Amino acid sequence: MGSLVFSGKALVLILFIMSILAIGAMANKESNWNYDWYRHQNANQPKKVVVGGSENWHFGFNYTDWALKNGPFYLGDTLVFNYDPPNNTTFPHSVYLLPNYWSFLKCDLRWARKIADVNQGGGQGFEFVLRRWQPYYFACGESAGFHCRNGTMKFPVMPLMH
Repeated sequence: MGSLVFSGKALVLILFIMSILAIGAMANKESNWNYDWYRHQNANQPKKVVVGGSENWHFGFNYTDWALKNGPFYLGDTLVFNYDPPNNTTFPHSVYLLPNYWSFLKCDLRWARKIADVNQGGGQGFEFVLRRWQPYYFACGESAGFHCRNGTMKFPVMPLMH
């Protein structure tokens, strides 16, 4: 009996949601309202985005803030990580893909995957394509994770579908 009551409530909820969507679709047909206000221009075309813009990928810049201001990002977009190879005047950098939000918060690199080493950011930079609809958590893993733990050289991305 309990599962029958649950099924009935679930059915009512599904019908309610479907009716709201149907009413919204009909209202949209009868007006000139455009629901595409949230999309970036040419959203159907993948774009290349330099991480950090003109700042590139370096210590002390807040990439989470940058990602919030430069999103949304879409499936098929390419993130380009530009950074100098190690030398006497710069800190070395890398790019890690963290497996989950908890690892991102704690900058726990134990289960992270290094996707670009200290030499791959030079020239045209390291490119990463957002191919799956999933959250991505990026961080610099150099200095035993200090660049990430500092709170600036890390950022999340959840690509949207076109």
